[in-house]
Amino acid sequence: MTASSPVRPSEEGLSGLSLRQPPSNPEAEQALLGALLTNNKAYDRISDFLAPVHFASAVNGAIYEAISRKIEQGQLADPVTMRPVFEHSGVLEPVGGMAYIARLLTSMVGIINAADYGRAIHDAWIRRQLVDIGEGIVNSAFGTETDLSGQDQIAAGEEQLFRLATEKGQDGGFTNFDRALAAAIQVAEKAFLNEGHVTGLTSGLTDFDRKTGGLHPSDLLILAGRPAMGKTALATKVAFSAARALLRDAEDRGEGAVPTGTVAIFSLEMSSEQLATRILSEQAEVPGERIRRGDIAQKDFDRFVRVSRELNRLPMVIDDTPAISLSAMRTRCRRLKRTRGLSLVVVDYLQLMRPSVGTRPESRVLEISMITQGLKALAKELEVPVIALSQLSRQVESREDKRPMLSDLRESGSIEQDADAVMFVYRDQYYLQQREPKETAFESSEKYQAALEDWHRKMELVHNKAELILEKQRHGPTGTIQLYFEGEFTRFSDLDTQHEDYAAR
Repeated sequence: MTASSPVRPSEEGLSGLSLRQPPSNPEAEQALLGALLTNNKAYDRISDFLAPVHFASAVNGAIYEAISRKIEQGQLADPVTMRPVFEHSGVLEPVGGMAYIARLLTSMVGIINAADYGRAIHDAWIRRQLVDIGEGIVNSAFGTETDLSGQDQIAAGEEQLFRLATEKGQDGGFTNFDRALAAAIQVAEKAFLNEGHVTGLTSGLTDFDRKTGGLHPSDLLILAGRPAMGKTALATKVAFSAARALLRDAEDRGEGAVPTGTVAIFSLEMSSEQLATRILSEQAEVPGERIRRGDIAQKDFDRFVRVSRELNRLPMVIDDTPAISLSAMRTRCRRLKRTRGLSLVVVDYLQLMRPSVGTRPESRVLEISMITQGLKALAKELEVPVIALSQLSRQVESREDKRPMLSDLRESGSIEQDADAVMFVYRDQYYLQQREPKETAFESSEKYQAALEDWHRKMELVHNKAELILEKQRHGPTGTIQLYFEGEFTRFSDLDTQHEDYAAR
């Protein structure tokens, strides 16, 4: 066999693997069921992590489910009360009827060990799932019928492992209203105790946080705008502020504490270096164009070094893979959440994404619809806010008032429907700059001067001002938020708190 020849399992090895029995622990299953039937208090020790599906024996799983249902109804579950249930369902017929219950009672050691039995059962279930996933990966790798590439098969395998690590084998289902109500009260309590009344992750923009309560888990937020409005700069501002808040929370917990989450930026348009340069320019207050030209003084460079040390500590990562697929993005987010924690995802921008591998949408509108639905599902599954930037159609330019509307979203139907919030960034200064009067367009110099003075007056009113138009918010009010924009550093900030003297100038 040459060095490049693939190593395949021998027939003897495959047959040996097929003779192996799936991992199970029947003794622990019987002992746990006996403990439950003897003392229902044992159920409190295992109910939060053990489900009927975790039992290797289908009969034992059915017995556990019947006992659980009885206990959760507030009733006693013992051999006497359970006898009619078992006889009516016929679940014990394959194992000899009620005589099997007697065997379970003799297998019982004590409720003190119930939690250990439950963990042993759950661990065996995990290992059975790993065997199934491994077999599936092997069969997929050897198979010729699938059109998935090796990288896509890796992504599919990672997705299965992530679900196994996070879902504990329990499918989605109904949530009792009392649990949902308790969670809602906790959110309200957090807002009450927080001076800024922010229940979610801060955006770094006071008025936005006041109107929305911050960035909330499971929400999909669309930030749209025409080119040169500052979509990426605003999204970067929010991502940086969220990462800084996570770092400060860790510092408040004490020395050595690490942030509980990470901010992930998927930059499909700009490289990670360009994005880092933009953040460095904003924080060091050195124009980005000077950084690119190398037109910086020693004091600027010293400031770079100081600022970079602070930025290095931020829990923020950048993925600049071009045209990344939805499935690849999902896999990387799951991996990040599993290894470092995940608190916010920013996608710049969704029209540059590709749908999940294996899907072939019939039209561009359907493709965008699949992407937005996938991003919303990602936000809900990982319980993090997702901010996706979006382009606007050119019909904005044909109107006198160029403030965007929901109908201006490119392939807008699904974007508007799937998003929990839709907001537009708009700068009147950008459009007014393009309408500077030209002397050749006027009959006399007097008319030109009058028009020029009027133009300067309008420019002063909109200078360094931007609008964040919250056009849709599923959980709160809409409206326009005034922002301060410094084009020199491509930096957004609060207009009313940091620049209160602006209106007086």
